[in-house]
Amino acid sequence: MKRIVVADDDERLADLVRRYLENEGYAVLVAHDGRKALELVRGRKPDLLLLDLNMPEVDGWDVCRIVRAESDLPIIMMTARATTDDTLLGLDLGADDYITKPFSPKEVVARVRTVLRRGRVVEDDGPDLLTFGELEVDVRRHEVRLGGKSADVTAREFAVLKVLAADAGKAFSRAELVAAAFGFDYDGMDRTVDVHIRSLRKKIGDDSANPTYIETVYGVGYRMIEP
Repeated sequence: MKRIVVADDDERLADLVRRYLENEGYAVLVAHDGRKALELVRGRKPDLLLLDLNMPEVDGWDVCRIVRAESDLPIIMMTARATTDDTLLGLDLGADDYITKPFSPKEVVARVRTVLRRGRVVEDDGPDLLTFGELEVDVRRHEVRLGGKSADVTAREFAVLKVLAADAGKAFSRAELVAAAFGFDYDGMDRTVDVHIRSLRKKIGDDSANPTYIETVYGVGYRMIEP
């Protein structure tokens, strides 16, 4: 049985989410502050953490940062803060998904199921180094370099960039990128691709209006511009 920690200081909401998850067969542990959430994560070794951002003791940002530094535990953030910058920060800290309040408990269950079901992406036999002018995608080192200097991309950003770079010129839909980069098959993850692309463009100095590397294909998704 998969074990999930629900961390939210809203006791009624946490209890509602707990009941829905338990009805789906999950074992659920609840924390109402960040310190307790960390204790449960470290002591009970759950399979996933549902994490609210605004909590006492230790806030959700710091909990996410600490957990990600210690493990690869899947994290889904739950928050009323819906700005793109908040989403970017959450994903940069290592969150796997981001659910905006108010939400349907059924949506939470669907997101949990998807993240837990994700498969490891099978490494291909392609080249170890993909080069696009000053941009290098080093598959073997799992590193992105721009003009010889390392770009500080997250693991998920690297996964998206690798898929695009390995098949430059091909237009990928958002759903295709999700499936190829993360092994997910849930359409609700599509929106996070836009966030990853926006963050990647900032880090590699790419202008969306006049792109050098990643081009938006309107009505479809994205593609890597062939060198």
